[in-house]
Amino acid sequence: MMTQLHKIDNYIGGQMSSPISNLYLDNYEPATGQPYSLIPDSDQDDVKQAVEAAKKAFPFWSSLSNEDRSAWLTKLANKIEERLEEFAAAESKDNGKPISLARMMDIPRAVSNFKFFAHAITQYHSESHHMEGVGINYTLRQSIGVVGCISPWNLPLYLLTWKIAPALAAGNTVVAKPSEITPYTAFLLSQVCQDINFPEGVLNFVHGLGPKVGEAICVHPEIKAISFTGGTSTGKRIASVAAPMFKKLSLELGGKNPNIIFADCDYEDMLATTVRSSFANQGQICLCGSRIFVERPIYEKFKTDFVAKVSKLQVGDPIDDQTKTGAVVSDAHMNKVLSYIELAKTEGGIILTGGERALLTGRCADGYFIKATVIEGLSYDCRTNQEEIFGPVVTIMPFDTEEEVLMYANSTNYGLAATLWTQNLSRAHRLAEKLASGIVWINCWLVRDLRTPFGGVKNSGVGREGGMEALHFFTEAKNVCIKY
Repeated sequence: MMTQLHKIDNYIGGQMSSPISNLYLDNYEPATGQPYSLIPDSDQDDVKQAVEAAKKAFPFWSSLSNEDRSAWLTKLANKIEERLEEFAAAESKDNGKPISLARMMDIPRAVSNFKFFAHAITQYHSESHHMEGVGINYTLRQSIGVVGCISPWNLPLYLLTWKIAPALAAGNTVVAKPSEITPYTAFLLSQVCQDINFPEGVLNFVHGLGPKVGEAICVHPEIKAISFTGGTSTGKRIASVAAPMFKKLSLELGGKNPNIIFADCDYEDMLATTVRSSFANQGQICLCGSRIFVERPIYEKFKTDFVAKVSKLQVGDPIDDQTKTGAVVSDAHMNKVLSYIELAKTEGGIILTGGERALLTGRCADGYFIKATVIEGLSYDCRTNQEEIFGPVVTIMPFDTEEEVLMYANSTNYGLAATLWTQNLSRAHRLAEKLASGIVWINCWLVRDLRTPFGGVKNSGVGREGGMEALHFFTEAKNVCIKY
């Protein structure tokens, strides 16, 4: 007998609701390759309904004091924290990541996002400029109205809350589209909103496909700003339809991040961190270092030690607490990643470890698993080293001079993050300034202070998220001039 799949609902105007079309999409568990729930196949009519609810709620929400909005965000954070195990299990099942990673990183960070912006909005200040003998200018920061937040599948709740928390804190109402590939923790967040009687219409979730729901959000004339994280090609599409409507845009897009290792590094710290920065979340983090450049005097030693550690990364069932490497997010994405491994071979790459699908037994026999893969022998400008793969695949190559590795690092169309390993302070500052990257980590990786600006250059995006940058994005600045 067929097991009836649980239906996820939209959350509009404070109520759980079926899509107007009454159509649904299968939601697959990556570890098993089997559908386990149904998500709304929503369209522009559902988006229209959500926008109307958000418009209706805006006067009330924007008129609340910063302290009152802060209190509501804190309630959301606390309720997620109470249900951490439930959220972590859902994130693991939906995304394929190890439950230990969801428990340690994804869900705690979602809690932190709400708590951070709940506090930050109470510290938000305006500027004033005194014109001696003439008068004074001061700046008002006012909420925009209804905003659209579109989040990706790799860090579903983590990045969804990274957008909606500052939007809500600043007094906006939100129409959000979670990824159709990983919708479940957004659905749980909808339940949390109901549990705490969160004001109706302030936060709305519309599930569905990008071309139907995402497009409808981007072109709706009442949505004044779009915050998007995802692929560069989708970012181009959003910019093409939203920019002519003069919407505010924040686009956090792809990356092809360099990891630069000099011979004078703290070798053991570098090695352990590089394994993590290459393969955390199966390489499905936009900040992962996928191109590893190693100074020639230590290249052979690094290659031997790195491959030895990577080859021991056991792929396993994500619900097992011991699993460190889970499934990639979908069948289509698995095949994309595998196709790049085949491309690397045709470009002259040598597979040092991995390079194939990992076949598990039992409940995970049909899951989407790939062995962690290390490739050498490629030129810096080949497609494998220039295009975003977004999976458990890295390339390694030696370099001799700072000028050479800087050219390698900056050669792609991306510029999100870079990692630099050296004990030479002058070199660290010198290269950090010259790297075409929005973020540079020196002797570390993924060390995040939520006050700092986050975002990339070139095809890695437009604008910055995080801290006051996010609050600036989700408000409009108004100058008021008073003559004495």
